[in-house]
Amino acid sequence: MRISVIGCGYLGAVHAACMADLGHDVVGIDVDAGKVALLNDGIPPFFEPGMPGLLTSGLSSGRLIFTTDISAAADCEVHFLAVGTPQRKNENAADLRFVDSAVENLLPYLGPGALVVGKSTVPVGTAARLNARIHEISPGTSLIWNPEFLREGFAVADTLSPDRLVYGLEPGNDAAVHILDEIYAAALGAGTPRITTDFATSELVKVAANAFLATKISFINAMAEVCEVSGADVVELADAIGHDSRIGRRFLNAGLGFGGGCLPKDIRAFMARAGELGADQALTFLREVDSINMRRRSRTIDLAREVCGGSLLGKRIAVLGLAFKPNSDDVRDSPALSVAAQLQLQGASVVATDPKAVENSAKRFPELVFSDSLEDAVRDADAIMLLTEWQQYVDLDPYELANLVAAPIIVDGRNCLDPGKWRSAGWTYRALGRP
Repeated sequence: MRISVIGCGYLGAVHAACMADLGHDVVGIDVDAGKVALLNDGIPPFFEPGMPGLLTSGLSSGRLIFTTDISAAADCEVHFLAVGTPQRKNENAADLRFVDSAVENLLPYLGPGALVVGKSTVPVGTAARLNARIHEISPGTSLIWNPEFLREGFAVADTLSPDRLVYGLEPGNDAAVHILDEIYAAALGAGTPRITTDFATSELVKVAANAFLATKISFINAMAEVCEVSGADVVELADAIGHDSRIGRRFLNAGLGFGGGCLPKDIRAFMARAGELGADQALTFLREVDSINMRRRSRTIDLAREVCGGSLLGKRIAVLGLAFKPNSDDVRDSPALSVAAQLQLQGASVVATDPKAVENSAKRFPELVFSDSLEDAVRDADAIMLLTEWQQYVDLDPYELANLVAAPIIVDGRNCLDPGKWRSAGWTYRALGRP
C-alpha cells in the first residue's frame, strides 16, 4: 500500500521504516528539515537498535522517503498520525497542538476512501473529536485509532511483531478494518491478536497499560522504602511475591524509578483528563504513584551523601548511566540525569558517562562534566553511582575497577549488581531497599 506517516520522531520514524520493511511504499513527513535530511541519509536522529539497517534497506529499495512537504501525502491511501503529545508547560494535561495541526494540514490531501490511522497517545475523547472534523471536510475518509505499545530499545521488534493490535473505530466500518488488516498482514498471520473496539476504549488501552505498569514499579519502590526502615531486602521480597502467578516478577525491580517520554507524562495526562470528565477520584492513586517515583531520586541522593560521610561538598562522584533506560539515548525525564544534576547542585564534582546518551545529556545540562570513557569517569572517584543498568555496567569487574577509584564505594541505583561479589572485592555497596 501507499502510506504516509505524519511525524517522524521516535514513533513515526520507526513506524515508517518498519512499514517499508513489510513491503509498503512509505513517505515520512515532518516539519523539521534537519531531521528529514538525517533520515534521508539513513541516519536515525535517535539511538534504537536495528534502525540504521532498516532505514538503509528502505531507502535503497525506493520504498521509503522522507520530506517536509505535506502534499506528498496526496498519493497515499493510508495516513498514520505519529506526532508527539507532550505534557503542557506548567500543567499535567497533554498538549494536542501537534495532533490537531497534523490533521488540519492533512485534510486537503485526503482522497476518496482514504484511511487515517492515529498512533499518538491522546486523552480519551480526542479520536471522536478528530473523526468529526475529518468527516466535516472529507466525508469519505475513515479514522481508526491504533495505539502504539513500543518499548524503547525494542521498538523495531515491537512494531514488526506486536503482542496485540488494537483498532478503535466507528461501528460497522468493515472496509477500514480490512485495509488495516492488509497493512498488518504479516503480524496477523503470525498469530498476533487483534482487538476491535470503539474510539474511547482504544485511547484508554495505552494510558491504562502505562498507568498499570507505573503502579507496579512504584509499588515495589514503596516496598523498598519499608525495607529500608525494617532491614528487609526488597530484591528477595520481589523474588518471593513474583512467584505468585497473579503478580509475576516482571517490573518488580526496585530502584531509581521510571522516566522517559511516555510513562511520566502519560499518567499525568490521564489524571488531568479524568478530572475533566469528572472522574478524578478514580485516579487519585496515580498521584501517589508519581510521588513515590519522584521520591526515589531524592533517596538516591541521600544514599550518595551517606556513603560520602554526610556531605557531598567537594566529593568526586562518577555517574554511570544517563539515559532513562538501557539501549536508548533518551534522557527525557530521566531519573539518572536528574540525580546527576542534583548531585552537582549539592556540591559534588560529577563526571558522568553513558554509552549512548552523553550528547543528549550535554544539551540539557551543559554545566555537568561528561566523559565518553568509563575509565576516565571513574578515575579517582570518591564514589560511583550506577544509575542506568547498561549491560556493560552490570558486567563490570569490581577488582579491576578498584584500581581506578580513590575509594571503593558504589551506590547501585538499579539493584542490578551482585552485592556479595562487590563486597567480597572490598567495596562498600549500597542500594535502594537493601540492607
